[in-house]
Amino acid sequence: MTQAVSVDADAPPERGQGHPWLTLLAVSLGVIMVMLDGTVVAIANPVIQVELKATLADLQWVTSGYLLALAVFLITAGKLGDLFGHKRVFLIGVAGFALTSLAIGLSSSIGVLIALRVLQGLFGALLQPAALALLRSAFPGEKLNMAMGAWGAIIGLSSAAGPIVGGLLVENVSWQSVFFINVPVGVVALVFGLWALRENRASMLSRVDWLGVVLLSGAMFSLVWAIIKAPEWGWGDAKTLGFLAATVVIGAVFLFWQSKASEPLLPLSLFRNASVSIGTVLMILMSFAMFGAMFFLTFFFQGVHGLTPLDSGLRMLPMSAGMIVASPIAGVLIGKLGPRITIAGGMVITAFAMFLMSRLSVEAAFADSAIPFVLLAFGLSPVFVGATEIIVGNAPVELSGVAGGVQNSAMQVGGALGTAILGAVVSAKVADVLPGYLGPVAQGVKPEEMAGLKALASVGQAPPGLPAQVAKTFSDAAHLSFMDGLHLGFVVSTAVALVAAALALFVKAGRKTEGAPVHMG
Repeated sequence: MTQAVSVDADAPPERGQGHPWLTLLAVSLGVIMVMLDGTVVAIANPVIQVELKATLADLQWVTSGYLLALAVFLITAGKLGDLFGHKRVFLIGVAGFALTSLAIGLSSSIGVLIALRVLQGLFGALLQPAALALLRSAFPGEKLNMAMGAWGAIIGLSSAAGPIVGGLLVENVSWQSVFFINVPVGVVALVFGLWALRENRASMLSRVDWLGVVLLSGAMFSLVWAIIKAPEWGWGDAKTLGFLAATVVIGAVFLFWQSKASEPLLPLSLFRNASVSIGTVLMILMSFAMFGAMFFLTFFFQGVHGLTPLDSGLRMLPMSAGMIVASPIAGVLIGKLGPRITIAGGMVITAFAMFLMSRLSVEAAFADSAIPFVLLAFGLSPVFVGATEIIVGNAPVELSGVAGGVQNSAMQVGGALGTAILGAVVSAKVADVLPGYLGPVAQGVKPEEMAGLKALASVGQAPPGLPAQVAKTFSDAAHLSFMDGLHLGFVVSTAVALVAAALALFVKAGRKTEGAPVHMG
């Protein structure tokens, strides 16, 4: 078994390859596609629902299917980068993501769209941990905080552009165009990445733990599938309990196998460092609160408020734009104050912002949502930057791809769980209160019709084609019940953020990387 090859980080790069800031720009171009895709899809969801006759469960799968694929494959993708080279895996991810985006834009049914979103998630999984590993290898340990702050600012900029670009495209072109935009971005990222990136991999790794891949994939799928289907089946239903039990059993077998495998998919030694373990949990909790709560805000803006997709994007701009400012500040604060105070403070700010969101009314003005959005930007950025640094920065260099996979996987797992669980919470609350808001009108509604009304109300809509007076009754009831569900969802997110703030108090400043990064190629 060969040893890792070390290349002096200060050696002059050839043709720009391996230069730290060019590396940051190159990997950012690829990740911008993923970030744009997340925000523009949220803006497009209400239009996709109408044009493809999608249900709320379908729309959840447009988001959750993508996140599930990311979550299941990210750690494997990180290991593939360690084994075959992070530059190679990154560029494959960029090309595949752009091509599947093109295919999604050409799809004409919700089933095909969901399937392609899953495939898109697999390519996104190749891209993200490789990007972090390339950053880790390009920047010395003492500059990693600065790099992560700049990384967060670039992600914030792409997120800020997403709602505006998505709103303009959905309103003036079509929902398909929000996926087509990834194609030119992908071409630029591919060409620049070929020139700017320097290959690196851990040569002491010789194979992929495919049994570990199967076990981890099975456990993750069982968990998210149970949570998404539970509102339909019932939380006490045998099928729901069966999938949850399968999650526990398969997860236990996975952990046992990882402790015995000679080259495990997820080396459990990574988690002997408390900061790595806590950082992983913090990333899950942060994403749970953020993705889960944000999923329903586009329906609030477009369904309840009746805003256009562009106006919805403008309403969400304060949070994305705020991250441009907040992320570099977070990197500086973590360097000066350490991760404990910075991350805990960020989660407290996040909890307060979520609480303000839980007080939104049907008639909420721009400022009512803009203020908590800005607070979210300054609350979430320290957690994103800090958790990323303590996970990736504390891992052995030869496992930087796996560490990047753990960080991204934790984020996607949290997002998938947040979307599924808070979606179930909102739907259950709507189903509970809608008949009360309908009053006497509900007595004349058949059970199967009421189920359809509850599904529409879960996205802030009323059934079309009704007489004016009846339509107003249903519309008011749908909006009020949706707001009750939305409020409860944000209350749950507030509680999750407070738990994360308490957990962050146990984080310790991680050790800095010693020596030069590993480069090969």
